[in-house]
Amino acid sequence: MRRFYLVSLGCPKNAVDSEAMRGLLEAAGWRAVAQPEQADLLIVNTCGFIEPAREESYETLSKLAQAKGSAQALLAAGCLAQRYSTEIQEAIPAVDGTLGTREWSDIVECAEQLILRMPRPKARALGGSSVVATMRRSVSGPSAYLKIVDGCSAPCAFCAIPLIKGPQRSKPRAAILAEARQLVAQGVREIILIGQDTTAYGHDFGERDALPSLIEGILEAEPTLRWLRLMYAYPQHVTSPLIATLAGHTHICHYVDMPLQHAHPATLLRMHRSPDVEGVRNLIAELRRAMPDVALRTAFIVGYPGETEEEFDALLAFLAEIRFDKVGVFIYSPEEDTVAAELSNQVPAEVAQSRYARAMALQQSISLERNREQLGRILEVLIEGADQQISVGRSYRDAPEIDGYVLMPGEWPCGRIVSASIEGATEYDLLGQVLTG
Repeated sequence: MRRFYLVSLGCPKNAVDSEAMRGLLEAAGWRAVAQPEQADLLIVNTCGFIEPAREESYETLSKLAQAKGSAQALLAAGCLAQRYSTEIQEAIPAVDGTLGTREWSDIVECAEQLILRMPRPKARALGGSSVVATMRRSVSGPSAYLKIVDGCSAPCAFCAIPLIKGPQRSKPRAAILAEARQLVAQGVREIILIGQDTTAYGHDFGERDALPSLIEGILEAEPTLRWLRLMYAYPQHVTSPLIATLAGHTHICHYVDMPLQHAHPATLLRMHRSPDVEGVRNLIAELRRAMPDVALRTAFIVGYPGETEEEFDALLAFLAEIRFDKVGVFIYSPEEDTVAAELSNQVPAEVAQSRYARAMALQQSISLERNREQLGRILEVLIEGADQQISVGRSYRDAPEIDGYVLMPGEWPCGRIVSASIEGATEYDLLGQVLTG
């Protein structure tokens, strides 16, 4: 039996592709192993989104390349392999092949070629429709990501995703429902819908508001699913029917992740985003009217080319006004072949770093206030693990990997949903006592 070792880097969308590759290999008779020295094939599903992610990908490939034996093969897959195949193999000659973002469904054929030492596979041009593929997922833990779209057709000036993944492709509804059934059958309690822009689902089919119907279909197909969560919502695509759907079902988490990127119209115009900040205010008000307990997450970029102190102050004022529950702040990273990389007035690194620190300090104080507002509430908590008589879980207010936890005394089984009284709060986490489980 041939064996493989798989490392998945980057975002949850990459993790879904890694699970799919794992499932295809296992269905073909390969076996996953926990240590690289045990494997015939070493696979790194790389990330190439921004410079730190590329550095991590190169570092991981280099370490495996240095340690691999003469009978082992090393494959670079994913985003970095799609965009920089030649550069990878020039920098790390021990990499035996590359497989691009839309070709991961060819992993078995590629693996066999590498093991048989056939001519080295190269990353291929964008094409095909791997997003529609449905196969056995290798799920661990009580939560799972379900990718409903891949690629992106948005014109954001700072983002390289369209260059890496191509235009948006929506997964057919039947394939999504089949995958949801598969995940629930494996014991998944929470499904998180993801994509570059989940709220653009169906646009490439000519359907302008297909997401509410898809969500209804998932819940109808799997009524035992406890939580359904929506990530990566684009503000101009969040419609009143979608809000009504999110508010109308007890199994949908009242949680909206809506990356806004900035809050000054001039900055947003340079980003090739909608400058309608007032429209965003109205949208947030509508979300809060429909779901008074909604947890709102967003992301902002500071240090974007041309960002003035006045524009940055507008961002701080917006943060203070809206009082988001969760915020990710990122320093602008110039990406090759993007419009933003060619803009004049690049912000000095030390200025961008200072703005990052100021925005994070403000948001930490807001996050602490928002968490303290949860004191006395009774929340359902999905247990993710326990150690030394402390259980760690998440409420509907927290998405996996990016948000905080609820910490509770006692050890409860992973995957159990318990009711907990919230008795303490920090900037990121809540402290609770289990009432029933």
